[in-house]
Amino acid sequence: MGLFYGWNRPEYCLHRNVEALNRLLLKSRYLVDIDDVNFTTTIFGQSFAVPFGVAPIGFGGVIWPRAAEFLARTALKSNLPFCLSTYATSSLEEIFHIACDHAWFQLYTVNVPEIQEDLIRRARDVGYKTLVVTVDIPTATNRERDIRNGLSVPPALRDWRIALSVIQRPSWALAMLQSGIPEFKNVARYAKSGTSLAELGTFLTSINEGYVTPDALSEIRAAWPGNLIIKGILDPEDARLAVNLGADAVTVSNHGGRQLDAAPTSVESLPAIKDAVADDCLIMVDGGVRSGLDVARMMALGADFVFLGRAFMYGVGALGELGAGHVVSLIKEELRQTMAQIGCPTLTRLPDFLSKSW
Repeated sequence: MGLFYGWNRPEYCLHRNVEALNRLLLKSRYLVDIDDVNFTTTIFGQSFAVPFGVAPIGFGGVIWPRAAEFLARTALKSNLPFCLSTYATSSLEEIFHIACDHAWFQLYTVNVPEIQEDLIRRARDVGYKTLVVTVDIPTATNRERDIRNGLSVPPALRDWRIALSVIQRPSWALAMLQSGIPEFKNVARYAKSGTSLAELGTFLTSINEGYVTPDALSEIRAAWPGNLIIKGILDPEDARLAVNLGADAVTVSNHGGRQLDAAPTSVESLPAIKDAVADDCLIMVDGGVRSGLDVARMMALGADFVFLGRAFMYGVGALGELGAGHVVSLIKEELRQTMAQIGCPTLTRLPDFLSKSW
């Protein structure tokens, strides 16, 4: 039964992320007198133009070459944070030189201490001030959509599904041909010399097995002098433990709904986590956010900051670097429209406008 259900609707949790947000309603106050809405947000002492940023996305260069560079430049220009994945196809050094203090580094912990220590050292030495530690991938899982569409590392170009997709997208194919097959630039150096991309994929899977234990998190906190965010929190007890171990913020997230199909949504998890740790750290969130309206919904629910991934990658996939900037403009305008429509003048007032979900 599970097999057939998966084939009928892969990534059900991803769909529930979106559905949960769509059930959140906002009150409207029309008999008010406000001039404009204010988006300015301060996170870790840094002022950003909007209350949202770009979530970490692994292997983004397969969607469009130099996707991370496009997003990094957009983040700097638009004054918002861009979080680079350990498994990005651009190096953490390259991205920091582009985005400077608008760049955050997301760390997947590994079970080889020397590699993890070096990743943290590189991020620290190049100038990153914010480290985002992802804790919700203790083991690899089957991602049914990827199995169905033939996604693999390296891309299986002999697979008829992949070959057909390439033929149907000549602009992408030409851009990829010019740039070459994307590489995991942050971690490829740790594999043996001469390792193929397929062997590298196996190597990375092997070193990522394991939990981020409290002791491991304490060691990361001791090694990292800057801001520390723990990403992938869905339980209030985990949130409280993260804060007790030195986290400056937690990100409520179920990994985009792609890691455990039975996971609760961020919308379902956020209120209890907010109650548990709101006085001691910042609450960030991602999962199912597709628009400025969704950003407003998450902030009305109690989030201090919101991250989007899929929306930005759609923009880059459609229009390259122009697409990244276009998505920022769209989300910002949608957020302005939402707040103006409900009569909310500031971000901090949004929780006052949360209505019951239907």
